[in-house]
Amino acid sequence: MRDVVVVDAVRTPVGRRNGGLAHQHANELLGDLLAALVARSGLTGAEVDHVIGGCVVQLGMQAANVTRNAWLTAGLPLEVPAATVNAQCGSAQEALLMAHAHIAGGLGEVAIACGVEVMSRIPLGSNMPPDGPFGNPRGGRYAEVHEPTIQFEGADRIAERWDLSREELDRFAKASQDRAARAWDEGRFDTQVVPVEAPVVDEYGVVSGTALIGRDEGMRPTTLEGLATLRLNQPDREPSSRHTAGNSSQVSDGASAVLLMSAQRADALGLRARARIVDSVLVGSDPVLMLTGPIPATEAILRRTGLTVDALDVVEINEAFASVACAWMKELGADHGRVNVNGGAIALGHPLGATGGVLVTKALHELERTGGRFGLITMCCGGGLGTATVIERL
Repeated sequence: MRDVVVVDAVRTPVGRRNGGLAHQHANELLGDLLAALVARSGLTGAEVDHVIGGCVVQLGMQAANVTRNAWLTAGLPLEVPAATVNAQCGSAQEALLMAHAHIAGGLGEVAIACGVEVMSRIPLGSNMPPDGPFGNPRGGRYAEVHEPTIQFEGADRIAERWDLSREELDRFAKASQDRAARAWDEGRFDTQVVPVEAPVVDEYGVVSGTALIGRDEGMRPTTLEGLATLRLNQPDREPSSRHTAGNSSQVSDGASAVLLMSAQRADALGLRARARIVDSVLVGSDPVLMLTGPIPATEAILRRTGLTVDALDVVEINEAFASVACAWMKELGADHGRVNVNGGAIALGHPLGATGGVLVTKALHELERTGGRFGLITMCCGGGLGTATVIERL
């Protein structure tokens, strides 16, 4: 197989729910980012063989192949094909796996993996209303095989199984907020974030102008005392729930994009290969606990690459809930000092279908900032899946 390299990786700021990106059309949010990615490398877009994007709630403006629509909205060459995939929260990272395979297998030389989600306008679950006329995605005989659980329940069961207290989860959440604030204060995200010119809407819902959104909006001053006062996600649960809005990921808006090439094509175009995709995996995991996927995914990719946890200089694991990352660290024996060093979804937000690309972007730029060699990106996904990608800085 051919070596696949990362030429560039970018993301929008992550907007908070009903924040600065809430009125941006998904086609424009992703499309403008794709145009910026192409322009940063001095390309026209015609060099791209395939665009693969992730999106979870494919409804309304995010339906009908939002990746293709975004590419066309940006005025990029119509001859370039695009497809949209859904691997739940791991959608953009699955798009990366598919783009990696596309190039490594010889089907093309240049591909873009990307993702978008505007949760303020297309909320999670809006395409499957309770008791709606089109059925439940885990209905029928599903319940005879696996207990249908919601992610809140899965997160709490993980906390119980790995003996993670509410206080431990809150400490992790505070670290996420502190690290994200430090990253912005020190300019660590400056090289990876593409500002967005977003509509401003007045009290009557009429667009009254635009504003440049250039900073992640989910960060907030956080104390352990304040976290301890927050309402539980499942207030009536027995035994007591351990997760709150403060130690769980945020509803968010955002987009991400990663430009991949064969090493030969990057060299021919005179572009610097910034990292190599060492390997990518998607694994199935317990659909009842639902969110333990990063553990078997990491174990699988370490076996395949021959690496150890200690060889990983940077780890980006999605903070869907604090218990997901804490259980992963406990199970793998990982050092928190190398995990989500610039904060994660608890502080920055989790725009579902875009988050995988956000994590890849963060990992690449952090490896370059610190001079590290290997980075791991891993995510849990609804329904019981786990993603993992290892990149090597060049």
